[in-house]
Amino acid sequence: MSSLNKVMLIGRVGHTPEINKEVNKVKLSLATSEKWQDKESGEKKEKTEWHNIVGFGNLSDLCKKYVNKGDLIYIEGKLQTRQWEDKKTKEKKYITEIVMNNIVFLESSSKKEQKDNSSVNKNYTDDIPF
Repeated sequence: MSSLNKVMLIGRVGHTPEINKEVNKVKLSLATSEKWQDKESGEKKEKTEWHNIVGFGNLSDLCKKYVNKGDLIYIEGKLQTRQWEDKKTKEKKYITEIVMNNIVFLESSSKKEQKDNSSVNKNYTDDIPF
């Protein structure tokens, strides 16, 4: 039996994407929220999850050009956990990220010139370096 590692999220970008030009990598945070009404109190509630997103190649270029804090985007990718050693404390550190392989721009938070979504809503899996 084979396995599946696939993530699909729609959420708001938490900060301006960080671009590493040396390895053509982008890092950003994505907030997803769920809302409900408490059955006992009738109070409206909301819970927000924050996701660490990374992308490579053309995805990095697209995010640099088009993605801003507050934008609503759809991403597809896979979960990946990596570890490293903290240089100061020598402790092992871990982070779980979503390695993005597709992005769709749903709503811009800025009043920038409208982009042509037909040219940017593509799957860029060929540029992922693993």
